[in-house]
Amino acid sequence: MDRNRLGIAGYLDQFSNDADLQTFESKFRPEATGFTVPTVQINGGRNNQTEPGIEANLDVQYGVGISYPTANVYYSTGGSPPYIADSQTPTNTNEPYLDWLTYILAQPTIPQVITTSYGDDEQTVPVDYATRICNLFVQLGARGTTVFFSSGDFGVGGGDCFKNDGSNRVEFQPGFPASCPFVTAVGGTTHVNPEIGVNFSGGGFSRYFTRPAYQSGPVSQYLVALGDTYAGQFNPNGRAYPDIAAQGTGYQVVVGGHIVSVGGTSASSPTVAAVFSLLNDVRLSQNKSTLGFINPLLYSTAVPGLNDIVSGSNPGCQTNGFTAKEGWDPVTGLGTPNFSRLRSLISG
Repeated sequence: MDRNRLGIAGYLDQFSNDADLQTFESKFRPEATGFTVPTVQINGGRNNQTEPGIEANLDVQYGVGISYPTANVYYSTGGSPPYIADSQTPTNTNEPYLDWLTYILAQPTIPQVITTSYGDDEQTVPVDYATRICNLFVQLGARGTTVFFSSGDFGVGGGDCFKNDGSNRVEFQPGFPASCPFVTAVGGTTHVNPEIGVNFSGGGFSRYFTRPAYQSGPVSQYLVALGDTYAGQFNPNGRAYPDIAAQGTGYQVVVGGHIVSVGGTSASSPTVAAVFSLLNDVRLSQNKSTLGFINPLLYSTAVPGLNDIVSGSNPGCQTNGFTAKEGWDPVTGLGTPNFSRLRSLISG
């Protein structure tokens, strides 16, 4: 298992608590009791074990809980990136992705799967900075790493959805880095039998990045069905997200020794990442390469390995948002991963 690793990137003074992980393991994954996750501190990233972070604990506990015994590593990155304020983000709470990418790309070996449960309004990220970050994600994919990002928890947009270019137009607000075409964005679902898109699942269309070729068919079908609904409120030619989804509610997380219930696409992303880490384990056991950048695969031969979600919506910006339907949609993407079916597909 040493050659297969799951990386978890954290920001904003979030770091996981070792004691809480042990409590989680003993209660929910007893065979993993004693399993530890090292923290790598980058650019002043913190690791204060007296201040457990809910987000970091969530990411690590479910990364380990699903992917065990695969090795996990947590990256705590400090710093502050360039930013442009909007009503949703009036102060700079954006994440220093460049500092983390500079570090990780300089390493001789990197995890085969990396998940990040953070994101920003796309319009708060200067376009040149966003483009630079997005292009660096290409390098991760080229090195055989699959990169997952949460799609966000504000549907088609949070706050008043005013554009921050001085026009004060109300438009849907895509999230970044989910809007980068070189990452795999993960939306959220809830319930079972049937599973439906959860109402906070971030999704929509980038204003910075054009729609990649791998999305052409499925996204075009959705736009044809949508017709003129919300015309002018989103970019129909933009990179569409999310790509896939997973459960986003009711996660039981140990924080400060106590169990709390947590939800959000920040839970969906590490869940999906852990599933794909196990799929990489299958391929490595067969002396095959890791999956790397998976989006072209998801939108083609991997479709039968996903559970299509056909109901739910993601309201925001004073609208009902988009609606889940058969095929790709801006609430749940192509659907949720079915491990056994995907294992058969990637083993062939």
